[in-house]
Amino acid sequence: MTGGHPDQWSELPGCRMDPRSAVVRAQARFYRSIVETIRARKWPYHDQARDYQPVRWQMQTQRSPFPHQTEAVETWWRHGARGVVVLPTGTGKTFTAMLAIQKAERPTLVVTPTIDLLHQWYAELSKTFAVSVGLMGGGHYEMQPLTVTTYDSAYIHFERWGNKFGLLVFDECHHLPGETYQQAATGSIAPFRLGLTATPERSDGGELVYPDLIGPIVYRREIRELSGDFLAEYRTERIFVDLSEPEQLRYQEARDIYRQFIAVNNISLGGPNDWQRFIYLASRSAEGWAALRAYREYKRLERAATAKLQKLEELLRQHAHDRILIFTADNATVYQIARQFLVPAITHQTKAKERKKILERFHAGEYSILVTSQVLNEGVDVPAASVGIVLSGTGSIRENVQRLGRLLRKHKDKQAILYEIIARNTAEEFTSERRRQHHAFQ
Repeated sequence: MTGGHPDQWSELPGCRMDPRSAVVRAQARFYRSIVETIRARKWPYHDQARDYQPVRWQMQTQRSPFPHQTEAVETWWRHGARGVVVLPTGTGKTFTAMLAIQKAERPTLVVTPTIDLLHQWYAELSKTFAVSVGLMGGGHYEMQPLTVTTYDSAYIHFERWGNKFGLLVFDECHHLPGETYQQAATGSIAPFRLGLTATPERSDGGELVYPDLIGPIVYRREIRELSGDFLAEYRTERIFVDLSEPEQLRYQEARDIYRQFIAVNNISLGGPNDWQRFIYLASRSAEGWAALRAYREYKRLERAATAKLQKLEELLRQHAHDRILIFTADNATVYQIARQFLVPAITHQTKAKERKKILERFHAGEYSILVTSQVLNEGVDVPAASVGIVLSGTGSIRENVQRLGRLLRKHKDKQAILYEIIARNTAEEFTSERRRQHHAFQ
């Protein structure tokens, strides 16, 4: 961008003098505010940054938007077409984004966290707008005025696409605050930006960067507000079980060995790098290796206690005619359950084609039970599922809300239920309380 008053460029938003070349520079994300400031001051300028023109998108669908979708887009538009829209899983975030794309009339890049979501968005956009949709990611690199990419590909290639889109849509935008992923936002001039998520808060406070990268949260609806009309009715139930006496003894011994090691080495495990520090120190002594083995042992007892698996069997019998998702915190428990109950499993080790086939058979009713660790927490559509059983998990509120969200998509007249099986007198009790600190579970 050239022209204006050279001696006043450094006063513009985000502009800094680069002493290496004596040129004023700014991150691409400041493009809009710089142009608005120049226009407000009525400075002449020549824009050599933007490489796109408006596009009139026509939606080829008879689908009528829900009231919350219309409200979300109108609110986002009133806020200058910048901001985050928070809607529960199953309430139509994808269609809300397509309404925003049509409203903005700009070339659009949709950024997704996974290859599965990349292909889901590609299919939906191609069908709804009946245009050739570009793909960046998963072995593809083809840009079109309407393109879908992943966070990984977006930051790797931002120098090639950063000036070619007027609207960025960040799906599951809680991923964006990651150090490298932020470059997908800072490296683009796109004046219009939309973030979509059901769970905007992050444990590291990363949501504080939304206003700079996308815009503030401009519209929010919660599960309780939309259940019944737009989400399935649901309830949650906690079931407490006891470790057997031998399990309780082994649990306490293992936990004491682990806790003694972290106390002696002054490891708090409250910071982002504390776990890495524990692993590093544990690998340097016999006591450390013993502490690591003890940690794995007490976690194993928590996650796959005999009473938990017995209760799981009871629930599977009770819900023999329902579609059931079983959630665990680790792959070892997934495979143990898969072997014991002869049910299909999906983990991050499951190949894409196999995962697709399992989900298709689950939708069709050929499989009525599916066990998984964390790969189905986000971005996978399983509308037929009505029963969730959490055998173990982290203390993350987001994870818990996402697991509930897998059950809430409307499907006929289903009533959803999420069970949580907790081992009494273990650290799981505290973990369960932490992850339930959301109004959806109150």
